Amino acid sequence: MGTTGRRELWVEEPAARRRMPDPVRTAAVRAVLIVAFTLIQAVVAVLCTLADSWLAFPMVLTSVGSTVVATWGVLDVWVTRQVWNQRNGVVSVPASTARRLRRERRAARRAARNTRRAPRAGGHTWPGRRRGRAGQLTHP
Repeated sequence: MGTTGRRELWVEEPAARRRMPDPVRTAAVRAVLIVAFTLIQAVVAVLCTLADSWLAFPMVLTSVGSTVVATWGVLDVWVTRQVWNQRNGVVSVPASTARRLRRERRAARRAARNTRRAPRAGGHTWPGRRRGRAGQLTHP
């Protein structure tokens, strides 16, 4: 049979963004669940208040507590992300300013070290040492 002009039902596309690290994703899922529960609880509190139910006052109190917990959950995502970035580093792009500055500092240190190691005016090297092949120190 020949190919019919059918399109595939599912086409894989490369992800536009990198996947979140596991600890950050775990904190984010936890925060979403807590926030969803808090929103549901707030709606129930409003409905109980409108219905003049005895449950309205306890629901409002627990909604306030849940709001504090939800705020903690969202802050936990932010702190976890910051800690992960600090411990594992972030992906650096080749044109990064930080990388260029590090490279310049390294080159300056290397140049300073080489000028300190350069032979003095008398033509001799460090006292008591001679250089062998490949720049290795040899015994006198």
